[in-house]
Amino acid sequence: MKRLRATLAALALLSSLACAMAQADPPPAPDFQPPARGSEPDDDYGKIIRFGEQVFNHTDQYAAAYVGNHLRCASCHLDAGRQPDSAPLWGAYVLYPAYRAKNHHVNTYAERLQGCFEYSMNGKAPPLGDPVLVALETYSYWLAQGAPTGVKLKGQGYAKPPKPAQAPDYVRGQRVYEARCALCHGADGAGQRSASGETVFPALWGPDSFNWGAGIGSVNNAAAFIKSNMPLGLGGSLGDQDAWDVAQFVDSHERPQDPRYTGDVADTRAKFHDTPDSLYGLSVNGHVLGSDSVAPGGGTRSAATQ
Repeated sequence: MKRLRATLAALALLSSLACAMAQADPPPAPDFQPPARGSEPDDDYGKIIRFGEQVFNHTDQYAAAYVGNHLRCASCHLDAGRQPDSAPLWGAYVLYPAYRAKNHHVNTYAERLQGCFEYSMNGKAPPLGDPVLVALETYSYWLAQGAPTGVKLKGQGYAKPPKPAQAPDYVRGQRVYEARCALCHGADGAGQRSASGETVFPALWGPDSFNWGAGIGSVNNAAAFIKSNMPLGLGGSLGDQDAWDVAQFVDSHERPQDPRYTGDVADTRAKFHDTPDSLYGLSVNGHVLGSDSVAPGGGTRSAATQ
């Protein structure tokens, strides 16, 4: 009997410890620093790393066959994919393969990059093994060397701000945009390009922007990117409410059609955009978003004629 009581006491202690451990805060995300610029190996492998960085920074130049706008990978992943809280490549590479609800299967990292071309770049996916895709994979792998796989790293992805006190609002967001964003991205959201035609500031809506299938087309993702990174060089200077409001304003404009468009905006929303953070298929200022989108991939046909 004494032995039984001792066993039961030990089990109770273990149960209590397990419960305490389950309720304890998770360990802090580890810091990670990508390798220094210029430290690429001086060999054929290093050449591919450097080519991958060029593709990343000048996508419409080095991957012209696969893009339908003038955005660059670096438009949303700042500092050549190095900057924390800007979906850095070193934080993304270590999370794949992973299941994605967006396409309902386990994606490799290469497949994830293909999706970026199809949606964010409003283009078409480079085939697996294409030099462009291999170079981007190699550059990402090199940036992530030494990082643990499958672990939440500090600065990985976008740091999502808490839900605002008030629901995101178009009018308030417009005021924030005009005061803090229009100088770079233009009053019409069309961005700015240099005299040589290279993107300086990306288009945020309109035919040269990302299409409706892009992740940044969801207000929560846009708010997260804006809060941490915008205005450029002044990330964190906007309050949470302002970040959500201006994200609502930006995502309330037409852009190229979702490549998954079924021929009907309501049906496309039901299948692919039925979340509180997507404005696709909703009426904003009397206009149903997605109803007058140009065709994906750089085309010009309206949704109604597809």
